[in-house]
Amino acid sequence: MMRISSYLRAIAGQAPEPRAAKPGSTRAPVVIWNTLRRCNLTCKHCYSTSADIDFKGELDTAEALDVIDQLHEAGVKVLVLSGGEPLMRPDILQLAKYARDYGFYVALSTNGTLINDSNIEEIADCDFDYVGISIDGLPDIHDEFRRMKGGFDAAMNGVRLCREKNLKVGLRTTLTQHNYPQLPALLDLMREYDVQKYYLSHLNYSGRGKRNQSVDAHRSMTRSAMTQIFERAWEDVQRGVETDFVSGNNDADGVLLLQWIKEKMPEHAEQMERMLRAWGGNASGAGIANIDNLGDVHPDTYWWQHTVGNVRERRFADIWLHQPDPLLTELRQHPRPVKGRCGQCQWLAVCNGNTRTRAWAQGDMWAEDPGCYLTDEEIGLQQPELIGAVELT
Repeated sequence: MMRISSYLRAIAGQAPEPRAAKPGSTRAPVVIWNTLRRCNLTCKHCYSTSADIDFKGELDTAEALDVIDQLHEAGVKVLVLSGGEPLMRPDILQLAKYARDYGFYVALSTNGTLINDSNIEEIADCDFDYVGISIDGLPDIHDEFRRMKGGFDAAMNGVRLCREKNLKVGLRTTLTQHNYPQLPALLDLMREYDVQKYYLSHLNYSGRGKRNQSVDAHRSMTRSAMTQIFERAWEDVQRGVETDFVSGNNDADGVLLLQWIKEKMPEHAEQMERMLRAWGGNASGAGIANIDNLGDVHPDTYWWQHTVGNVRERRFADIWLHQPDPLLTELRQHPRPVKGRCGQCQWLAVCNGNTRTRAWAQGDMWAEDPGCYLTDEEIGLQQPELIGAVELT
């Protein structure tokens, strides 16, 4: 995840430079926990291929509370409660309060449709640090993408209720060709609903998302969308508005941000490049971890094809810190042993070869990332023949 607003506030002198762990270092990660797989929606881009059915073998309450104990023992500070739809888990608010009592930063990742007048008081009592609600377009596009008529209105009602209880709220959008034209209107929803955060997610080829690669935004659209995000974030920085714009699942965004700074504010380019190199790009398997509904641990939420351990069998600290799976050791290399355009890229130290799951979906985890939208010139490749017989566009 790239915290665009944090970097922009730093160059504006409004905040210190973001703290960054040494790229590739072994450390307690941010944990995204799929507490269950059941969901009231069947979204086209769902990486967990959830549905409104019971899935066997999921962690019960006692086991889930023990997971939180394990994460505390391992030094984890940030916990994101996700699903499926987490609000369909009967004990989700109990788990949230238990984690809050430990002092975790606790976020709720939800589709928002189940937040209503009957449960908003209980949700507010959990004092979530952040509630992320997915909005993937204006009503027609959102409802079609999430396969629920009225889904947009229900989700935005959830946003409204959370803000009335003074909960910090973020909108999350997975960028596709269909919702790209609506991005300006989606950004305007932030101001209309007093939303503090906007997260633009690039489509990752996993779960149902793997079957919907065809709707991934074209490269020119992706670049335009990110430029709009940069401009809106900088506008809010200049206005002194405390919003937070972030992007995820395509670490080439860091290089594009640096280019934007070089064009718009070249006097800050050196500082920006220093901060981005300190960030170090993709942190799957190092600074990001995922626990699924069965207790299996993965390098991130898009790596369900590979399990590095199970919290029912081993403590999380042993799985992640003390006796890591060979894949974790490989992912923690910096720079990673990537091939093709990624291996030749002059900005490898900034993006770290990106998410790797898109390359894996094409058959080789270390191949060039097919989702990179940077040109040969931008990454320092003038002659395509330098990297073999791959035809570049």
